[in-house]
Amino acid sequence: QGQLAESGGGLVQPGGSLRLSCKASGRISSIFTMSWYRQAPGKQRELVASLTSGGTSNYADFVKGRFAISRDIRKNMVYLQMNSLKPEDTAVYYCKTNLGVNDVWGQGTLVTVSS
Repeated sequence: QGQLAESGGGLVQPGGSLRLSCKASGRISSIFTMSWYRQAPGKQRELVASLTSGGTSNYADFVKGRFAISRDIRKNMVYLQMNSLKPEDTAVYYCKTNLGVNDVWGQGTLVTVSS
């Protein structure tokens, strides 16, 4: 099997930045198509950004121009650089990939944007 482990969340003021990290292990390689999702309290989980194995990135409209997804294959890591954070970005952020027919999710990392 494989696992994903997110880190890097925390409390940040509006307008600030954070970089989330996702460590892949086991049978999962960061070269797989990788995605970041988020879930705010009382809301459904939503796709934030994805990065295909071919290197194409896609972003939700609400983060375009502010967030950037990237990977480091040597370290087997995927990152989400978040800039110009807004209070509405507050959520638990999850890393996700597919292993065969199965979705694999990390445990999530909490990002709180507040003054």
